[in-house]
Amino acid sequence: QVQLVESGGDLVQAGGSLRLSCAASGTIFSINFMGWYRQAPGKQRELVAHITSGGSTNYLDSVKGRFAISRDNAKNTVYLQMNSLQPEDTAVYYCNAWVRVLPTRQEAPYWGQGTQVTVSS
Repeated sequence: QVQLVESGGDLVQAGGSLRLSCAASGTIFSINFMGWYRQAPGKQRELVAHITSGGSTNYLDSVKGRFAISRDNAKNTVYLQMNSLQPEDTAVYYCNAWVRVLPTRQEAPYWGQGTQVTVSS
């Protein structure tokens, strides 16, 4: 019904920048929350940032001032601009979206497949 496709993960040196993208497609009526989670080896998945359809945002404390989440509602796409990357940002980053699908308009969470971000020191 709904697919989330991520892109933009890469290997980057500390202090560098990356921009992640996640496009949702399928039988979409509307999307409320869109966000990015990450999971490092041996650690639990954690919320990095999320954004509502109205543009309200929330960030993990450790990325405030370095990361910026944005979305293009017309394209059902969410972005994560990551600046001043540090080795501790290394993780698989997952896109998440709460989607109301057609024809039922029932809301459910959907996940992307993950994209690897590796920051070398």
